[in-house]
Amino acid sequence: MFSTPAFAQTANAVATGPTSLLMNLLPMVAVLGVFYFLLIRPQQARQKAHMALINGLKRGDVVVTAGGLIGKVSKISDTDVSVELAPNVVVKVVRHTISEVRGLTPAAPANDTPKV
Repeated sequence: MFSTPAFAQTANAVATGPTSLLMNLLPMVAVLGVFYFLLIRPQQARQKAHMALINGLKRGDVVVTAGGLIGKVSKISDTDVSVELAPNVVVKVVRHTISEVRGLTPAAPANDTPKV
């Protein structure tokens, strides 16, 4: 009444050897490649740009913190930054919580005259 499942399995249906191993691993390698180019590399680029922004901070820069506070840098140390939010209101924030520096404009060359 019941047939055994061994009849459905034949030696020709199961591929063996290095070709089948390559075909089984190829989709996983493709997924890892997509993850690398779509997720990991852009994140590394953003992290590198943020580190350059943090290392380029100077006194007088207008910054935005991760909490949304906007203020002017008044003092910089190795791990934190003093930000003046209003006259006589100075807070210390961790350097890495600075998310944006506002008003960054490239300096014009000294010998460049404006063209009219």
